[in-house]
Amino acid sequence: MKKLNIIIITGCSGSGKSTAIAAFEDTGFYCVDNMPVALLPKFLELPLQSGSEIAGLVFVMDLREKGFLSKYKSIFKGLKKKGHNFTILFLEADEEVLLHRYSQTRRHHPLSQGKSLLAGIRTEKEQLQDLRRVADKIINTSRYNVHELKSVIKDIAQKSIKLAPMRINILSFGFKYGIPLDANLIIDVRFLANPYFVPELKDLNGKDPKIKEFVINDDETRRFLKKYLDLLEYLIPLNEKEGKAYLTIAVGCTGGRHRSVVIAESIFEHISKPENSVIVTHRDIDQ
Repeated sequence: MKKLNIIIITGCSGSGKSTAIAAFEDTGFYCVDNMPVALLPKFLELPLQSGSEIAGLVFVMDLREKGFLSKYKSIFKGLKKKGHNFTILFLEADEEVLLHRYSQTRRHHPLSQGKSLLAGIRTEKEQLQDLRRVADKIINTSRYNVHELKSVIKDIAQKSIKLAPMRINILSFGFKYGIPLDANLIIDVRFLANPYFVPELKDLNGKDPKIKEFVINDDETRRFLKKYLDLLEYLIPLNEKEGKAYLTIAVGCTGGRHRSVVIAESIFEHISKPENSVIVTHRDIDQ
């Protein structure tokens, strides 16, 4: 396997490691949770079919593996001798925060068997002290919500790779066939002039130049598009900043064949740029 960016996520149980690995996965990293540390050298020798598309490798390793603490030092040292560079990312949180999180999830702490939850948290903290000292970056997640932690992780990933852009899907649809379940933003364009009621246009769809001309040349459509495109230019960066991997912008008219198709195509033409990953789909155009 070619040398890739390697991130080791470790730290306290309940500190947000699942959120962190999800954020890395969204940014193009190949991720493995609860990776046995003894298998790491063998894993790094394996060829990955999509290696050229992978931003890096992320492994979550912690006290769920019973032999982790006794093995990690020698294995990490051996990997460095072989030329592998990796970053140890240590996540932690305050005691009261961990207690609150466990009371919410009702999950068992890995070291709480035969003792109280608080005792388990303190035992784990003590056992992880040596690992914490050698960590390249320590993040206390006590004051972060899920979205804020994902944003912090994306910032870390961005230092070593160019992040994959948020994928934007512009979807036209007909309200008579139901609202798309995966839509993040929905705009209803049934207020626009409808070519369905023009006999010579009725049987055409929104990709036909005659339909596009009918819809776009209307003054109301032009005013609407200007305002809505301005709104999207404001909203899209905010959604990307929040850490979303996908954004679906749905445009609906009655049947999904005319007005919604024209407006979806117009949005696509406006926001399609080299730095954006944008596709347009017409769900009901053939209905």
